[in-house]
Amino acid sequence: MTAGLDLALIADIGGTNARFALTDLASPRPRLLEVRSLVAAEFASLQHAAEHYLQQVGATPTRAGIAVASPADADEIRLTNRAWSFSQRELQRTLGLAQLRVLNDFGAIAHAVPALQADDCVALYGPTDAPLRGPVTVMGPGTGLGVAQLVGGRDDDWHVVETEGGHVTFAPLGDEELEIARWLTRQHGRTSTERVLCGAGIASIDAVLRGVQPGAPASALREPAAVVAAALEGHDHAARRALARFCAVLGSVAGDACLIHGARTLMIAGGIVPRFVPFLRSSAFRERFLAKGRFAAYLESVAIHVITHPNPGLLGAAMALRQSAAHGADA
Repeated sequence: MTAGLDLALIADIGGTNARFALTDLASPRPRLLEVRSLVAAEFASLQHAAEHYLQQVGATPTRAGIAVASPADADEIRLTNRAWSFSQRELQRTLGLAQLRVLNDFGAIAHAVPALQADDCVALYGPTDAPLRGPVTVMGPGTGLGVAQLVGGRDDDWHVVETEGGHVTFAPLGDEELEIARWLTRQHGRTSTERVLCGAGIASIDAVLRGVQPGAPASALREPAAVVAAALEGHDHAARRALARFCAVLGSVAGDACLIHGARTLMIAGGIVPRFVPFLRSSAFRERFLAKGRFAAYLESVAIHVITHPNPGLLGAAMALRQSAAHGADA
């Protein structure tokens, strides 16, 4: 399947999953080959996970593009939600790579946006048939909350701005969100937006609404997937309230991010929201997104999409590596 191809290693490393693929850099468009998802907790380091994958697929690439859920602007990389760290130079040496491109995971998703096809997204609100308009805010909850920006406007002139916007301070609205913020602050010392808008955030919101006290044993919290499933099934009132509150907060935060970025398009990604797009449509997401006073009309015209491509981080890492190879950039 891969004989004779100019193969490179592609990875998307989150707090929960480590996704790997190969890509053919000589192909006119990026293709993802031999896609595998590994459970990050089963490996001591990124190096071990990468070596395991390469042994599985029998490949020895000399170039790699790796997206990580952390800042990626220094040699020493420390994942935000996984106890993995590595030196870019050392990883390049141990994997025998001539070139290594490391980038932020949501920066990678931003790189993927111009390459997405119509069936890789679901249109939610705003203009749905217009060409992609920048600036673009790219954000989404998963193990954490990723935020990036895509600026430009022509197919060959898009530029990605990597950010850590998920770690801004949470701004609660109303008594229920104030209680959620107090509960999380007692747990963590500070409540960032990411503490609310992530998988663990869904479990925390659910716990608050069920009256679970801060510091209660982990067994008192439900798994995020169980909360979502119960909410979608429809008979669990607390779970539905929790997911509805999650969607409302997401709307507020997304509206703020679009105003900060001057965005004309919002792309929602991550491993959570694509599971309940109909629920999101029926929630207060839109109301809270637009609740920005004098700038509600501005936000009315923002095109909002949910990315449903199964591996946008891998696609974006492939796009970024191709860009680096085309410009002759070295890691």
